[in-house]
Amino acid sequence: MAAGDLTKIKLSGSTDGMNILIVATATLGTTIHTAHATDLDEIYLNACIPGATSREVTIEWGEATSTKVTKVTIPAAAGWFPVVEGKLLTNSLVVTVFCAAAANEVVFDGYVLRHGQ
Repeated sequence: MAAGDLTKIKLSGSTDGMNILIVATATLGTTIHTAHATDLDEIYLNACIPGATSREVTIEWGEATSTKVTKVTIPAAAGWFPVVEGKLLTNSLVVTVFCAAAANEVVFDGYVLRHGQ
């Protein structure tokens, strides 16, 4: 990708652009996206819980150390809930998510705007 180019792509953890089911209940979580080695990825994530119970998820941003994780409570039966809006990542770092309370109840979706460097 040439410097200055911008391309919208699917999350690398998604199969054919489909939703990503969070199956992990501990670190390292379910892979959501692996950033490009040199280009800059601007990441947008939404989460949804079709069931009746809100759940807290842990988003591991590039690493699982305490300063690189974010905990977010996803409301139940509320449709798509914005979780990450344009956060940047590069250098092949990985975004993972887990839900300690329950597997297979939280779904993630989103996209990446890849900026050529």
